[in-house]
Amino acid sequence: MRKNVITFTVACIFVISTILGGCTSMQSKESTTSKKYPNKPITFIVPFGAGGALDVVARMLEKSSVKHLGQPLVILNKPGSAGALGWNELVTAAPDGYTIGISSSELFLHPLYGNSKYNYPTALEPLAQISSTPFIMVVQANQPWETAADLVKYAKEHPGELKFGHSGMGSIPHVVGEAFSKSASITLDQVPFRSAAEAITALLGGHIQVVLINPGTAKEYIKSGMLKTLAVTDANRLIDPVFSNVPTFKEQGFELYYGSRLGLVAPKDMPADVKAKLVEGLKSMLTDPNFKKELASMGLQYEYLDDKQTQKQWIYENTGLTKAVQESGIVELIKSQKQ
Repeated sequence: MRKNVITFTVACIFVISTILGGCTSMQSKESTTSKKYPNKPITFIVPFGAGGALDVVARMLEKSSVKHLGQPLVILNKPGSAGALGWNELVTAAPDGYTIGISSSELFLHPLYGNSKYNYPTALEPLAQISSTPFIMVVQANQPWETAADLVKYAKEHPGELKFGHSGMGSIPHVVGEAFSKSASITLDQVPFRSAAEAITALLGGHIQVVLINPGTAKEYIKSGMLKTLAVTDANRLIDPVFSNVPTFKEQGFELYYGSRLGLVAPKDMPADVKAKLVEGLKSMLTDPNFKKELASMGLQYEYLDDKQTQKQWIYENTGLTKAVQESGIVELIKSQKQ
């Protein structure tokens, strides 16, 4: 009997030792893996085509990736469904730190419209925010309006006459335009285009009267005197001298704070130590003075946030956009377009 007890005890000790040894081995392996990270190129998914703003920013980061990360970023353009195809691929990628992507504010809108397989704000996790650029309200320079308040007065006196253009049904500029119309108690007929550039062309041709757009896209037309800016969707006026005298919507009595935020994202559940190394390397890239200068030349407003700060911003932005979409009736508009 005693012999059996001793044998059982020894067996238990052996099993426990094996388990503990295995755990130690696994921890050692994970530690070794994280110490080596990254030891191969990192795939960088851009969910839009070559030449767009997100692609240009991605290629700016690509140039300094070896210096700051120790490995190159390999850009993979996956355009389609206004970003959804690329973000879908990112969601399903291995969370090992070797696949990351770039994001825009449309990441929050797709789930609200039922246009995506995944709820991106919960299926992905942020690594950093790169920029936060507000929109400006632009009209032809020869129009009589000097402020958004002037335009509102005209719209009330001439119902159904004004049209505003945007870069696509359900896009952030579309949301902003509908939110403005509602807050001002006016009707602006919306006209979707395939790009911001097409919307500007239509504005210059007099086919529409108003555009809500990224400052960089309209900057040269404003400098040349062809267009003028009535308001900016930010809490403060822009620093750029071209726009520094333009009042905010808030100054004119309208609570509009929408903008377009660019960031870097990854699949959920990366190992904490791998994520920490990645976040640290990306921070050094994004805070590089040369990168800031290039970003400004594109007309984008630099605003770096780390992963934790960006997560808080995601919650705030998702809440605001959800409210705007629900109140504007955009979901119904999109559904009617599909029928």
